Amino acid sequence: MSALITRISRSTLAMKPVVNSVRYQSVWAGVPAGPPDPILGVTEAFKHDKDPRKINLGVGAYRDEHGKPYVLPSVRKADHHIAKSNLNKEYLPITGLPGFNKYAARLAYGPDCKVLNSHRIATTQTISGTGALRIAGEFLARHYPHSKEIYLPTPSWGNHRPIFQNSGLQVKQYAYYDKETVALDFDGMVRDIKNMPNKSIILLHACAHNPTGVDPTQEQWKTLSNVVKEKELFPLFDMAYQGFASGDTDRDAFAVRHFVAEGHQIALCQSFAKNMGLYGERCGLLSFVTDSRDEHARVDSQLKITVRPMYSNPPIHGARIAETILGNHTLYSEWLHEVKGMADRIKSMRATLKTLLYEEHGSKHNWDHITNQIGMFAFLGITPEQVNKLVNEHHVYLTQDGRISVAGITNENVQHLAASLHNVTSV
Repeated sequence: MSALITRISRSTLAMKPVVNSVRYQSVWAGVPAGPPDPILGVTEAFKHDKDPRKINLGVGAYRDEHGKPYVLPSVRKADHHIAKSNLNKEYLPITGLPGFNKYAARLAYGPDCKVLNSHRIATTQTISGTGALRIAGEFLARHYPHSKEIYLPTPSWGNHRPIFQNSGLQVKQYAYYDKETVALDFDGMVRDIKNMPNKSIILLHACAHNPTGVDPTQEQWKTLSNVVKEKELFPLFDMAYQGFASGDTDRDAFAVRHFVAEGHQIALCQSFAKNMGLYGERCGLLSFVTDSRDEHARVDSQLKITVRPMYSNPPIHGARIAETILGNHTLYSEWLHEVKGMADRIKSMRATLKTLLYEEHGSKHNWDHITNQIGMFAFLGITPEQVNKLVNEHHVYLTQDGRISVAGITNENVQHLAASLHNVTSV
């Protein structure tokens, strides 16, 4: 019996069809590798460099006088106050923490803004400035009735284009920066704005233009307001550096406040990453100026519909920190002092670098743009070849377009930076 079973088993095995072996292929085998992020790539290269002189001027985050990450004392105090309050971790409403929205809008538009005080500004807390821009793009693509084209300055923050393209808008550009003068191409900017189709969307950097550090003057902003009004364009402001640019939150908000006072119905994207150092807390605000309380209610309802399927509601802790600082007179005063301190240190490093280039190294190159520019970033006005020499020969890391984060310069590394910059530009 046992032998019979064995013969049957062998026979059955012999009758089974032979299956051709096919090499397994993953579902994602056809996904192409994307290009590396140009800024994160700089940081990765910096990390692998073993030279003790190395300097990272690529990261867009404030560093203290020793090149270390900096947590503002006012933020630590607010954090401590929140911890002692023993608050819960319940979901926020779709549009965020009401107190934060109120104080953040007041910081941007000013306490005396008539539109704000008449409750005609619709707001939603966002996932920092990036989230504000993404929601703005989605909202405009759905509801702005006149155009699906948005015009960006040339150059602009590298993330602007993919944000708006992914939102469903067509991205176009206008003149902004003059490479020859390393300054604002104001005439080209006005010319291109006048040539835009009426009622297009235009993105404007409110202050501390990223990446150039080149801003219009207040008089130029007034001219731009008139040209934008003449063309009936919709202004979308990106304000990621209020207070961080000049050290004065009111001065940095001039363009936004002037446009609103002149009757523009703007949208505004705010970030508290830089000016409060809340980088990882992802704390921002998007606001729309509306024409009436009824319009405000309808815009607010559509903002909720836009946000809900994306991330339901924003994170709570960073908003609580910002609300605590902005809503407490003592902490608010301390924070304003700290913001000015950060801005002043950056200005000091600009001045020191320029002085060293001229006086210690006798550079014949024109470096006035270093101190004429404003905010965290500076365009050095150097070639890609000179950038490569800085990186490969001098261990100074920056983006390929010659942009540096001035916040990364310290008294400890500025001598090496000046010597390196003179070396690659004196040939």
